[in-house]
Amino acid sequence: MYPLTEINIYPIKSLGGISLQSSLVEERGLKYDRRWMLVYEDGVFFTQRDHPEMALLQPVIENDFLIISHKQFKIENLKIPAEPNGANDIEVVVWSDKCIAKTYSKEIDNWFSNVLGFKCKLVYMPDSTRREVNPDYIKNKAVSFADAYPFLMIGEESLNDLNSRMEIPLPMNRFRPNFVFGGGESFDEDKWKKILIGDVEFSVVKPCSRCAVTTVDQNTGEKGKEPLTTLTKFRNVGGKVFFGQNLVAENTGKIFAGEELKVLERK
Repeated sequence: MYPLTEINIYPIKSLGGISLQSSLVEERGLKYDRRWMLVYEDGVFFTQRDHPEMALLQPVIENDFLIISHKQFKIENLKIPAEPNGANDIEVVVWSDKCIAKTYSKEIDNWFSNVLGFKCKLVYMPDSTRREVNPDYIKNKAVSFADAYPFLMIGEESLNDLNSRMEIPLPMNRFRPNFVFGGGESFDEDKWKKILIGDVEFSVVKPCSRCAVTTVDQNTGEKGKEPLTTLTKFRNVGGKVFFGQNLVAENTGKIFAGEELKVLERK
């Protein structure tokens, strides 16, 4: 058996995550997952790769508002309406994709700019914006502001395997997965093609290539060399290191932590 042990969302791309007991699966990701993003003034996105201090900003969702606090400093929390009122359209850039997003007020932008130390804007992806997953791997699937795919899944045994090779073990939050499951053997997820969680079927599209965000301590914002140094030794394929699997949903529905993950088809 493979129990679903964690469900996580990351409402604002590259900020802190939220652990849930249940969530709605939508086409472009879990509800609220990476529907918001911070961009430079020219509309280009940025992440913990360049600004690891973003990990210290922690959102919570309360009554259709996002409340942002700082994990280390006592500063006034920021309250953000889930959907911006009277917003303007802006073209934003996520990797090679360009899409239309909605802007927020100058007061909200100034809060983030002051905390991070450079000018930036908060934007929201409305339902009217459709950003396509890479058609080279799967066609006609949408994604939020996530790097490339709507969902990321990792097995606890895969992390245990990695940690057994390192001097200092790392927590799962370094990898920012949406789904974590228990049981089985390390890297079982690499062998799966289709899975079922509750009533929702997912296709396992491709392994997730890992970047420098995994080297950022999500509690302190400090950047190191692990786990990439160790992953390179045994998970290196063609110059990229892989850990976890990217998924797309084949239908929508509600899922719950503790439900059994069932393997429908193997590779």
